[in-house]
Amino acid sequence: MEYSAVNTIWVLVGAALVFFMQAGFAMVETGFTRAKNAGNIIMKNLMDFAIGTPLYWLAGFGMMFGGAGALVGGLDPLVLGDYSSVLPEGVPLPAFLIFQTVFCATAATIVSGAMAERTKFLSYCIYSAIISLVVYPISGHWIWGGGWLSQMGFHDFAGSTAVHMVGGMAALAGAKILGPRIGKYDKDGKPKAILGHSLTLGALGVFILWFCWFGFNGCSTVSMTGAETIFSAGNIFVTTNLAAATSTVATMIITWVRYGKPDISMTLNGSLAGLVAITAGCDAVDPSGAFFIGLIASFVVVFGIEFVDRVLKIDDPVGAIGVHGLCGATGTILTGVFAKYLVDEAGKPLGLLYGGGFHFLGVEVLGVVTVAVYVLALMSVVFLTIKHTIGLRAGAEEEIRGLDVTEHGISSSYADFMPSTASSVTSVMPPVDLGEVPVEAAVTVEAMPLEKVEQAKEAKITKVDIVTNASKFEELKNAMALIGVTGMTVTNVLGCGIQKGSAGYYRGVAVEPHLLPKMQVEIVVSKVPVETVIETAKKVLYTGHVGDGKIFLYNVENVVKIRTGEEGYDALQDE
Repeated sequence: MEYSAVNTIWVLVGAALVFFMQAGFAMVETGFTRAKNAGNIIMKNLMDFAIGTPLYWLAGFGMMFGGAGALVGGLDPLVLGDYSSVLPEGVPLPAFLIFQTVFCATAATIVSGAMAERTKFLSYCIYSAIISLVVYPISGHWIWGGGWLSQMGFHDFAGSTAVHMVGGMAALAGAKILGPRIGKYDKDGKPKAILGHSLTLGALGVFILWFCWFGFNGCSTVSMTGAETIFSAGNIFVTTNLAAATSTVATMIITWVRYGKPDISMTLNGSLAGLVAITAGCDAVDPSGAFFIGLIASFVVVFGIEFVDRVLKIDDPVGAIGVHGLCGATGTILTGVFAKYLVDEAGKPLGLLYGGGFHFLGVEVLGVVTVAVYVLALMSVVFLTIKHTIGLRAGAEEEIRGLDVTEHGISSSYADFMPSTASSVTSVMPPVDLGEVPVEAAVTVEAMPLEKVEQAKEAKITKVDIVTNASKFEELKNAMALIGVTGMTVTNVLGCGIQKGSAGYYRGVAVEPHLLPKMQVEIVVSKVPVETVIETAKKVLYTGHVGDGKIFLYNVENVVKIRTGEEGYDALQDE
């Protein structure tokens, strides 16, 4: 067999891009969940690929593409099985193997997001292995390996069903059997928003996935020779991008109308929804078809995620079921409607919209339903078996503390790079060089009874506690410096007044407005008049709207400066 350098390079570039999607999924899932589970999620995404690679090489590839043998990595296919009928023209077996391996890993990693924050790590590794070893290869054989669906004319060019819906349906079964996170639903079954800790990471993941999707879809031509193939590759890039962009804009508008504000995380899901939906027919539709597929996907992802969350009561932290399961199925079915470049023997387009009739559309529906039922049934057996043997879910205490510390023995995945916002206490004013005082010269509280300390002045000491919006802090700090306040303690806090704050939404679920982010500024004064501090703060912080904050005053009995042992008024002076 003669190999084509161009085709082989194209396939290998696609394999590299699809592999990098693992980073994208990891960032999306980490960002959309809480910081206490970040390391656990990274570990699961890593192990999806690491466990799945040898298993898919060992047996999955042979099962999927009908080879007589199992061990095919880097060996002559004639030794262990004949794969010549499925190998792309001019592409050697090892290149095709790695290309298919990264697709398998994508299907397996989708599940982790829906089952995040409460799944035992060992159990996760086991069911991830089963997906790569058995679940994905069997349905993949039906669709891409010459199986019965492909013989019927089922078309799923790059995997809306074969990859994404398989992962989404496995996620549906797993999340249902696993149960919701603690605190997700109240006693009446009403969902509560559990915010992800970093939309920045989530957005980074979406951008990575969007970029890599050009390899996921575009390189699935597995060839870049011949005018027809080159045109198809260009069209695939256009349809892939257009569907994603359309879905993104439409999702933003839908959430803006429904929630009063454009929801960031749902809009990010909208981007992925368009990418998933177009994957099946990216080669078969023209740009106008891609536009409508992306538009429809936006409605499916918003209302689908709401349906899963509110009606089915299934806790899916990242929206994987809606994005991959529902939009994967929708995109595959819509291929039967909008297929323009997929033609029959007479050269007539197969899409319903172009006069192709209902036969091709019916085949697409049949394939989607069959694969969905197969995955739900098989994975339900897998999850229930794990649940009743080694256990599927982490314990309540482990879940509350976070899987990073309980499963992996780390207190935080961020170490010193991300201070906790719940207890962030910093000295705002720059330190003043007052000279060093030797330890033996410093007067400790124990060494000097209070009655022996002579205060330089009799003055009232007052603590001024200001709780306000963080956006006003810089103005407040500068104003305090102008009136002679040279020190303060600042803490990021969560709280609310009697007004409860304004209502907000996260992924379509109302966020309880009981705890809102605020800045607490503590100032202890004696030399500067308290009235001056209060009036200055009021002038700076006043907007006339709910949420300006409050000022609390406390009498301070005494102050002790640890460095020198000075007390009272003198302890507050740094001249």
